[in-house]
Amino acid sequence: EVQLVESGGGLVQPGGSLRLSCAASGFTFSRDAMSWVRQAPGKGLEWVSAIKSGGTGTNSADAVKGRFNISRDNAKNTLYLQMNNLKPEDTAVYYCAIPAAYWGQGTQVTVSS
Repeated sequence: EVQLVESGGGLVQPGGSLRLSCAASGFTFSRDAMSWVRQAPGKGLEWVSAIKSGGTGTNSADAVKGRFNISRDNAKNTLYLQMNNLKPEDTAVYYCAIPAAYWGQGTQVTVSS
């Protein structure tokens, strides 16, 4: 059974940082590209960032480019999202996902003073 469990969300002030983690199990993590997506209150899903299976190729949405960094540790079956210089518009539930297949339960990130 595929499981993706996100953690690391919380309340942070504008300009602050958070690091999200996603623990993966039930599939061969090292073989799959992975993504982070988010859903802000009252809005649809928004793709945030993606990383290739080997970890050497990444891409991010323009809204987070230069502030967020996606990475992975295939030995630990874990996906990460380092979020810096957070803005109120980054407030959302963040999900890790196997693109077009599975996603976790999400972790809430709230950016507010």
